[in-house]
Formats: sequence, structure tokens, C-alpha cells
Amino acid sequence: MSSILTNTSSMVALQTLRGVNSQLQQTQNEISTGKSVGSARDNASIWAISKVMESDVKGFKAISESLSLGESTVAVARNGAETVTDLLVQMKEKIVGAQEENVDRSKLQADITALSDQIKSVTGAAQFNGLNLLSGTDDVNVLSSLDRSSDGTVAASDIAISRQDLSFDAGVYGTGTDLSANITAADGANSLAGVAGNEFSNKGNTMTIALAAVTAGASNTYNMQVAGTTVSYTSDASGNSPTTVADGIIAALNEAGIEDIVATAATGTITITSTSKFDDVEVNFSTTDSTATANVNGGGAGAAGAGFTGEEIGARASTVAFSATAAVQDGDGYRVALGGVNYDYVAGPGESMEDVARGLKTVIDGASVENITTNVVRNDSNEWVLQIDNDGTDMTLTDAGMGGGTATGGLSGVDSLDVMTDLGVEAALANIETYIDTAIDAAASFGSAEGRIETQSEFISNLTDSLTAGIGTLVDADMEATSARLQALQVQQQLGVQSLSIANQSPQSILSLFG
Repeated sequence: MSSILTNTSSMVALQTLRGVNSQLQQTQNEISTGKSVGSARDNASIWAISKVMESDVKGFKAISESLSLGESTVAVARNGAETVTDLLVQMKEKIVGAQEENVDRSKLQADITALSDQIKSVTGAAQFNGLNLLSGTDDVNVLSSLDRSSDGTVAASDIAISRQDLSFDAGVYGTGTDLSANITAADGANSLAGVAGNEFSNKGNTMTIALAAVTAGASNTYNMQVAGTTVSYTSDASGNSPTTVADGIIAALNEAGIEDIVATAATGTITITSTSKFDDVEVNFSTTDSTATANVNGGGAGAAGAGFTGEEIGARASTVAFSATAAVQDGDGYRVALGGVNYDYVAGPGESMEDVARGLKTVIDGASVENITTNVVRNDSNEWVLQIDNDGTDMTLTDAGMGGGTATGGLSGVDSLDVMTDLGVEAALANIETYIDTAIDAAASFGSAEGRIETQSEFISNLTDSLTAGIGTLVDADMEATSARLQALQVQQQLGVQSLSIANQSPQSILSLFG
């Protein structure tokens, strides 16, 4: 049936043409924008995912800028620490040159002072955009990543850069936790002898050896080894006594001229005094006399004829021992008072008791206390020990420890190095190694941090590229396929127009029925 009111063919052709035009419009939009998903109405889920990823890309680009800034800041600090190391090495050359007494120490001192001033200038100038990593102890955080978890939560990650304080600051002794249990000062009085109380002087430590039951009617040999030097006394065939044997051994010891050793005898008792500053002196005794005994420091008779081995006379220096088990926190301060004058060292982050002991040594040496010399060793109990020797009048020695302070600068005391005296030269040579190690450790720390930032920066760059490529895969139009589809739709559009035209002409045939 034909109708002039309802043209179903035209309706079908029109719907088809509308569909083709819609697809053609979408294809043209893809070509003009380059995106297959340009808005949420195109594909809501894909569009949402792509927008989240795009926000991450923008965040990572900002992180890349942060890493570049951090890398530059650390590079400046590393260069500063390396320069300081080189200057300290030059300073060491001057100090070594001052070991000789027939050199112009005043000129060497002037050079050392100039190098110290230059080090101070370098540490002060080693800043980037106002941030100096060679001053202070607080960590500096560099934004390194944005980490998105499976539930969509985003958390920022940082690379912590540890400051390496190469300043000359003296630090501030705190008023926090009492740390006195971690430090123990003792005068030269050890188990052998010394000065009583919390005083130390230039008196040496002593060992007493009481001889007894010496065979009187036979010749025997008595061997005494002190500080690695062995002397012998052979008794006569008769008329011997502890007194004659002791006198003979003393004569042999004094004739040997052992450095820092004074030996005396009285009524069969040998007294050996050691004035060695920092070294213990080992004493051994043996004899062919099968009846003689040697009692050390009143310790009781040993086996007849057995002698003794490995007995020691302690070094003259007084000691300040630091706990082998206690941890050191940022701001922990330790104090040694000599003659009522306080000398403080306040630890920074990551330091140990060894750093504290060596730091106190540099502080005391830097003060150029008359007749005072220092040394740092490790004892049999695994404790770090600061040895303090007094070559002058008696002086009080006390200790203290307190938390909550401000750290002493890593190069505190460099500007006090003095090579004008023998004691100053000795102290400067020991302390310059500590300063050089500090600067080397600082440069190495910055080098590691700079390498880590560089690696992270490269990773962020690659990650950004990967995310960008992923977004493109989701939303970008496939231009080859889109081009082919455009041509097909254009042909379909032309055919649709012709079909609609034919369908619209169909009612015209009805007129022939009325002709």
C-alpha cells in the first residue's frame, strides 16, 4: 500500500543518514582533536582513568623540578666539602713541615691561619638558593615521588639529605637528660699506683716487686724485662739476700737507660716508675732460683721460682672512658673539666662515642692548655678512652654529660691549630687527621646523596614518559583507522543522501494514478 502521509522508506533512509552523519561527526572530531576519548561522554571510565594519570604526570613533572633543585644543592655542598678536604690536606703539609725545630714556624702558622680562614669562607659560601648543607645538623628532605596505592590514596616520598656540619661552631651544652653514667674520668691512679682523688699530675705510675726466699748459698740468674728491654743479674755463689739481688737488678735496669723508666730498690723491694704519657709498660720476671718468689704490688707470693709475666705499669695520663654500649644522640653533650675549666663537645646526628672522644680531644687541644696533651685509644673493654696527660702542677679532673644541646661543628678547633710550640705541633698533627676524615666523610655522604637523586630523577623522567604513553594508548585516536573510517562514512553519507532522495520521490508516482 502506498501513502502520501507516511513514507516509511524515507523514514528508514533518514534514520540511516542521521546515524552516518553522527559517526562522521565523531570521526571528524577525532581527526581534529587527535583523541578517541575527548570528554567523559565519549567513554566515562576511560576518561576518568586518563585524567587521574594526567594529574600524576603533572605531579611528576613538578617532582622532576624538585629533584633538579635538590641535586644542584647537594652538588654545591659536595664541591664545598671536597674543597675543604683539599685545604685541610694542604694544612697537614704545613703541620708536618713544622715538626722540624729549625724551620720558621711563624710563617707556617701564618699559612695555616690563612688556610683556616679560607675553609671558613668556603663553608659559608657553599649554599644554593639560600640553603647551606655544610652548616647545622637538621636533615633536608627532597620530594622524590608520589606513591599511589591500590585504594587511590596518594602519599609523598622524600629523599632525606643529611647535613654535614663543617662549621667552626663550638656548640651549646644542653640541660636535658643526665648522661653522666656514660662517661667516667679517672686520675692516673690505677691498680698500680698514682695520685689519690680526682687530681692528676706529672707523677708516674709505679710497680713494686718484693723479692723473698732468695737462695743465699748458690749463684742464680734473675731476668727482668721492662718495656721490651731485658736485663739480667747473676748472683754470687754465696752471701745473697733479697736486698743484694734487688740492688743488682736495679743497677742493671738503670744501666740499660730505658726511656721513661726510673728504678729504685730498698730492702729487697724493687720499685719501677713509668712516666710514659700514653703507653702502658709491660714487666716480666724470671729466675733460675727455685726458691725465690716475687710479689707484685703486694698481691701475694707466687710459686717459688716461677716469676711472673704480663704485669703492666699504667700510662701516666689520666683517662676519660666512654661507655661501650650507650648510644649517642644528636645534641648529647659531654664535658671534661680541667682545673675547673669546662671543655665541651656536643655530638651531632649519626655520631659515636669515638667521635665524642676525638671531638673532646680537639676541643682541649684547641684551647692550648699549658702542659696538657691528649690522646685517644680503645681499651680492652671496647671503650673509647680520652687520655689526658699533665706535665705541670696538680690539677682537678671531673666529667659530666647532658643531652639536649646544639651540636659542635665538625671543624671546631681548626682555627685554633697552633704549631708555634712542640706540644702544639704534636696536637695539631693528631687532630688534622680527625678533621680530614670528617671532611672526607662529608664529601662521600653528599656524593652518595647526589647519586641517589640523579638516579631518582632519571627514573621519574622515564616514568613520566611511560605514563604519557599509557594515556595516549587509552585516549588517542588511531589515525590510520580513523582515516579509513572517514572515507567509508563519507561514501555512506553520499549513498544515504541518494537513498533519502529516492525515498522522497516515491510519492510522486501516485500522481500517475490520477492522470
